[in-house]
Amino acid sequence: MRGFIIYLFAFMLSPLLWRGAGGEAFAQQTMQDDPIAAALDSLSTQKILDKLYAKPSAQKNKYNYAPDSIPRFEDFVYENRLAKLDAASPFDLQFNATVKPYIELYAIKKRSLMCKILGSSQLYYPMFEQIFDKYNIPLELKNLAVIESALSPIARSRAGAAGLWQFMYPTGKLYGLNVTSYIDERSDPYKATIAAAEYLKDLYKMFNDWQMVLAAYNAGPGTINRAIRRSGGKKTYWEIRPYLPLETQAYVPAFIAANYVMNYYPEHNLYPDVPRKTYFELDTVIIKEPLSFQQLAGVLDVTVEEIQFFNPVYKKQIIPAGGNVLTMPKNVIGKFVTNEEEIYAMLRKQNEEQKNLALTQVKEVQITYVVKPGDRLSTVARKYGVSVSDITTWNLVGKKGLKPGRKLVIYKTEKPIVPKDSVLANKKNEATPTQQTADKKQLAENISSNAPTGTTNEVTYTVKQGDYFYKIAREHNMSVADLLQLNGLSKNAVISIGQVLKLK
Repeated sequence: MRGFIIYLFAFMLSPLLWRGAGGEAFAQQTMQDDPIAAALDSLSTQKILDKLYAKPSAQKNKYNYAPDSIPRFEDFVYENRLAKLDAASPFDLQFNATVKPYIELYAIKKRSLMCKILGSSQLYYPMFEQIFDKYNIPLELKNLAVIESALSPIARSRAGAAGLWQFMYPTGKLYGLNVTSYIDERSDPYKATIAAAEYLKDLYKMFNDWQMVLAAYNAGPGTINRAIRRSGGKKTYWEIRPYLPLETQAYVPAFIAANYVMNYYPEHNLYPDVPRKTYFELDTVIIKEPLSFQQLAGVLDVTVEEIQFFNPVYKKQIIPAGGNVLTMPKNVIGKFVTNEEEIYAMLRKQNEEQKNLALTQVKEVQITYVVKPGDRLSTVARKYGVSVSDITTWNLVGKKGLKPGRKLVIYKTEKPIVPKDSVLANKKNEATPTQQTADKKQLAENISSNAPTGTTNEVTYTVKQGDYFYKIAREHNMSVADLLQLNGLSKNAVISIGQVLKLK
C-alpha cells in the first residue's frame, strides 16, 4: 500500500520533475514513427476518407441557400419526409403537432449545436452502427444518443447519468460498466455503446415494441408497466403517453425529430462542423504500464487536451495499469507502437527518480505545546530542536516570557523515513570505495571552490540536484534553523539547484 501511495505522489509532482535528470532530453525528444508503416496506415483509410469528403463544395449549400438562410417548411413537407423514413423503419415515425416543435428546436433554434452534433456523428456513428448491427438492433437508435447527450461522451446530467448513453451508476454497473476513482466506463464510447445495445435488446424482450423501448430507456421499465396498468392495459406508446411523466411524454417526439433532422439536414441549410477525426482515422493500443497524459503528451508531440478528447474514460488524466486502452489518431498510435519499449523504459526510470525524491522530502509538522510551570524558552527550544528566536517569532512571545497553560505553536522538521530496501538506504552500501572517495572529493571541491578568501569561520556551498536543507545541515554539522538563519531564509523557503548557501 505504501508503494502505491508513493507512486501516486510521484505522479502528482510538478511537471518540472518530468524534465529532471534523465528525463529532460527524453521529454524534448518527441518520438518518430516508422515512415513505411505510417504510409501504409494512411493508405488504409484514404479510400474511406476520399468518399467521406468527396467534393466538399457540393456537400456545402446543396440547395444554393444564402449562408445565413434558415429554411422553413409547411407541415405537409415534414409529414411526407417522415413518411419516407417510416416506410423503412420499425419505429412509428409519424408527424404530429407534438413532433413539430422538436423539429423546429433542432433545425431552427439550435442550429449551431446541430452542426457540432453532425460533425461528431462522423466520429461515433460508424461505431454505433457496427455494434447495433451485431446485436440486431435498428440502426435508427443511433440517434438516441443525440437526445441523450448531444453526442458528448463527457455529458453528465444533474441526476448523475454519464456518457454518450447517459447511464446511471446502477444500470451501468449492471451492464458491466466499471466506475473507479480513475476510470468511468460510462464515458467510454465503445464499452458504453455495447452496454446500451444490450440494455435496449433486453427492453425489447420485455415490451416487444421499439417505441415502448424508447420510453422505458428514459423512464425505466417499472414506470412503463405502471402506465400500462393505469391506461387499462394499453400496449402502445401513444396510448399510454398521457400516463407517463412529462419528460417521457416528450422523449419519443424528440427522438422522431432527431431522426428527421439527422437525415434531412441539407434541406435545412445545416452542415457538419469539421470533426477532429473520423472513426476511420482512429486506432487503439493496450497500455502495459501506468502512464499520465502529461507524459504521453511530452513524447508523442500532442496536447493533453487532445488525449483527453479521445480518451474521456480516464477521470484524472492517468491511464492505470491493467490492460487499459489508449485511443488516438493512427499516426500518434504508430509513434507509440514504434517506440513502445523505449517509452516504457524511460518512464520507469523517471518514475523511480520521482519516487526516490518523494521519499527524501523533508516534512515540516506543526506541534502545539502547552507550557508547564517552570518551562523556559530555552528548554522548549532544546526539546524540539529549534531556536529560541524561532519560538518567539512563531508565537509573538513578549518580555514577560512564558505563562503556564499557554499554547505554543512549534514547527518541527521531521527526518524522512526511508525504507530499508529503498535505493537511497542502500546507496552507501552499494557505492564502491572509489565512488565514496569521489563523492567526498566533490563535496570538498564544492566547499573550497566557493570559500571566500581570508575567511575561516564561514564558507559557501552550491546546491546540487538531490540536495535539501536537512541533508546540507547534517553534512556540515549544523541545525536546519541555523542554516536558514545564516542565509536569511524563512522556514517555508524552497531550495533550488545552483543556489549558493552560507555555511559555518
